[in-house]
Amino acid sequence: MIRSTRDFWTGAIYVLIGLSAVLIARDYSMGSGVRMGPAYFPTLLGSILIFVGAVALIRSFIVPGTPIGAFAIKGLLLVVFSVSLFGFIVRDAGLIIALPLLVFISALASNQFRWVPTIALAAGLTLFCSLVFIKGLGVPLPLLGPWFGG
Repeated sequence: MIRSTRDFWTGAIYVLIGLSAVLIARDYSMGSGVRMGPAYFPTLLGSILIFVGAVALIRSFIVPGTPIGAFAIKGLLLVVFSVSLFGFIVRDAGLIIALPLLVFISALASNQFRWVPTIALAAGLTLFCSLVFIKGLGVPLPLLGPWFGG
């Protein structure tokens, strides 16, 4: 009956996350378009996710698709580890150390890992985040943390 398991499960996950956002936002005040309350954005985003998920669910019964591939446990573990490591060391090591580590470790999860694009991505992302978040928005994270004399 289901012709595309990938679309089916994608749609189901989108609908579930969208419904969760809308249900959680019910307890907050909505506000209006001019003066948005704390429930406005989660309700709007959740509704969009529900719509996109419903389209994917309907599509899964109509359009044939490819089956879902094998579960990539190595990739999952590397990405979760890299994000957790970033969270644990960013305050003490600094953004200049923690962010490239995040990029390198998570890039190892790919079967198509290459050094040059990974180094370029790490450098560009570190520069961008340093300028936008630390200098521009004033996020209180050290560029170089106390572990490295910052």
